[in-house]
Amino acid sequence: MGFTLTLSEGLSPNELLRSVGAEERHIVPLSRSAAYDLLLRDEGDHISDLDFLDWEDAAAVARLTSAGFLPAPPETIVRAGSVAGWAYALEELGCRTGTYVAALSERGRAFAVHRNATGFSRVDYGLRGEGVTSFEPGLPHLTNGVPAEEALGFVHHGTGAGDVAFLRFLEDELGICLPFEETEAELPSAAFPHAADG
Repeated sequence: MGFTLTLSEGLSPNELLRSVGAEERHIVPLSRSAAYDLLLRDEGDHISDLDFLDWEDAAAVARLTSAGFLPAPPETIVRAGSVAGWAYALEELGCRTGTYVAALSERGRAFAVHRNATGFSRVDYGLRGEGVTSFEPGLPHLTNGVPAEEALGFVHHGTGAGDVAFLRFLEDELGICLPFEETEAELPSAAFPHAADG
C-alpha cells in the first residue's frame, strides 16, 4: 500500500514529530497495527471495531479524539523512533514527512524514502537546512537537484527495487538498520487530518 521512511540526524522522535507539525500534547504511543486500524476504518464504524482500543476506556477515547485520531480517520499517521543518533519517522500510507526534508536536516542530514502503492519510489535528501536532491532510483533523468551519485555516492544499477537498493545503501554507508520488530512496536505518533479538515 506504500510507505515512507524519513531519517533526521540529531533530532529526537518528538522533535521530528513537532518539526512536521505535531503538537506535543497530541502525541500518542501507537503500534503499527493500531495505526493501520485507525487509518483504514470508516468514520461510521463503531470504535469497538478497533482491536487495540478498549472502547469503554473514556480517557483513552478522549485522548485519541482530541489528538485527531478519531472520529474521522486521519489522512496520515506519523510514528517516530530513534536509531544510531537519528530520529526516524514511519508512514504507512502517506508522505507528509517527505515535504519537510530540508527543515528536518537543520542539524545535519535528512532522508525520505517513499514508495507508493503502484511501486513508484522517490528519495529526498537534505543537508543543513537545504534540499539537495530528489530522485527516483534508477531513473537519473527524473532528478531534481544534484545527481544522487554526486550528492551521496549512490548509483542504482537496476537490480531490484530502487527504494530497497537505497535502504541497503544507507545501511552500508551510515550503519542505519531499523529492526522489523521496532517498526511494529508502540512509538510516539501523531495524526494529521486531510487538508480540507485543517
